[in-house]
Amino acid sequence: MKLADYLPENHIKVGLKGTRKIEIIEELLQLMRDLDLVEDFDTALNDILAREGYLSTGLENGLAIPHAKTKGIDDMAMVFGLVPDGVEFETLDGKPAQMIFLVLSPVNTSGPHIQALALISRNLKNAGTRNKITGAASAQEVAEIFSSFS
Repeated sequence: MKLADYLPENHIKVGLKGTRKIEIIEELLQLMRDLDLVEDFDTALNDILAREGYLSTGLENGLAIPHAKTKGIDDMAMVFGLVPDGVEFETLDGKPAQMIFLVLSPVNTSGPHIQALALISRNLKNAGTRNKITGAASAQEVAEIFSSFS
């Protein structure tokens, strides 16, 4: 699995407009809808929010990976958004999240979902990589960075 296979340029949005966690999640889910990746927006949103209610997906170092298994999608899908000023996401380190990956999978699968979360976490451990992403000016720049991930 390569991250770039799931995150081509049109799955990336630089400069998300939301100022709250829910707005960011809705904005990324709308991107999935616009790309015809999500069948049932409301079901998917409810599943994401239920997962967030259980335990925040805000990690540390500016990273959040809201994710859920949902009946609102047929195949695993992923989008990415960049929030230059960051947004409160109940992160482990208490700092705003700037890099937001939204990952959705069908309820009856787990392998690819777990692989995707691990791939994101592993590749964003490096501060230099995170700085390149947060400094990117376009979706194309971010996609090029993702294409270097193994």
